[in-house]
Amino acid sequence: MIAMRLSEVHHIMEEAAMNRDTYDKMILLKLKGMAKAYKEQDEIEDIHELTFEQRLALLIDAETDYKHNHKIERLIENANFVESKASVTQIKYYADRQLNKDQIERLATNEYINRHENLIIVGATGSGKSYIACALGVEACNATMKVMYVRLPDLLAELDLAKVQGNYRKRINQYIKCDLLILDEWLLIGTNNAEQQDILEILEKRYRIHSTVFCSQFDVAGWHSKLGGGALADAIMDRIISKSQTIKIFGDKSMRSR
Repeated sequence: MIAMRLSEVHHIMEEAAMNRDTYDKMILLKLKGMAKAYKEQDEIEDIHELTFEQRLALLIDAETDYKHNHKIERLIENANFVESKASVTQIKYYADRQLNKDQIERLATNEYINRHENLIIVGATGSGKSYIACALGVEACNATMKVMYVRLPDLLAELDLAKVQGNYRKRINQYIKCDLLILDEWLLIGTNNAEQQDILEILEKRYRIHSTVFCSQFDVAGWHSKLGGGALADAIMDRIISKSQTIKIFGDKSMRSR
């Protein structure tokens, strides 16, 4: 059957005319990239000068590119970025922000993820922490890595509800297993003992296996007390800072007003 189909396609290509039935079958088989390229080939005057193998190779390349790009689009959509269009190329290096462009460009290569390092982004409200985090998250998606973006208050509320609904393990595993986890509004408010245990559960399982980005208005020195200041705080802080790097955003002017 496969041989017959290839023979039919060969015949169609020889005539340099698109067969609507073949096009429809490509769509039916969800070969959308191939179907689009097949239709475009019909509009090229000298396409018949290519051999059957050359034209078939072009169709296969088109389908491969389509599936790859579609996968990246799904990864970006499923990441739930607050800034899904964020781009490393659009980060503003105003002098007062004191951003290290070389550092950010190195981070954009995803090497820190491959090394299972954490990233801490600290800056005032409106300083652009979330944008930088999302831009780096998009770069990870472009490398076909699974990324999840979530505000810490939303994450803790979601896990609290999951305990009541009986699907706690399923929910927390989603945050444990992704390649890159972006925790925005990190420790914006204090945490209770149960929340600290949830945080430790996630960070302990991700430790030296996956990377986590922490976006916070507060310097790292103040995190310990916001985590209760006890043994749980010690354990959480160890999982965060033992293998991490930091971006400190300076400047008093909000990026929303620039």
